[in-house]
Amino acid sequence: MAMMKSIQHIENALKDLDKEVEAVLTNLSLSLTQKDNVMLPILQQKKVLKQTLEDLKYLQEHPPAPNQPCGISKYRKN
Repeated sequence: MAMMKSIQHIENALKDLDKEVEAVLTNLSLSLTQKDNVMLPILQQKKVLKQTLEDLKYLQEHPPAPNQPCGISKYRKN
C-alpha cells in the first residue's frame, strides 16, 4: 500500500517537472544558455525520479523474500 502511494507521488512529481520544462522552453525572455542552465537541474531530478520509479515498480512486481537482499541491482542495465 505504501509503495503504491510512493509510485503515485513520483508520477505526480514527474508530471510537475514536465510542466516546468515546458514552461522554460516556451519562455521567450530566456536565452538558450539561460534555458540550459535552468533545465539542467530539472532534467537531473527527472532522471533520478524515473530510476526510482522503475525500481519501485520492479520491487512491486518482484518483492524480495524476507531477510534477503532486494536484488534491485541485478535488473538494472547500467
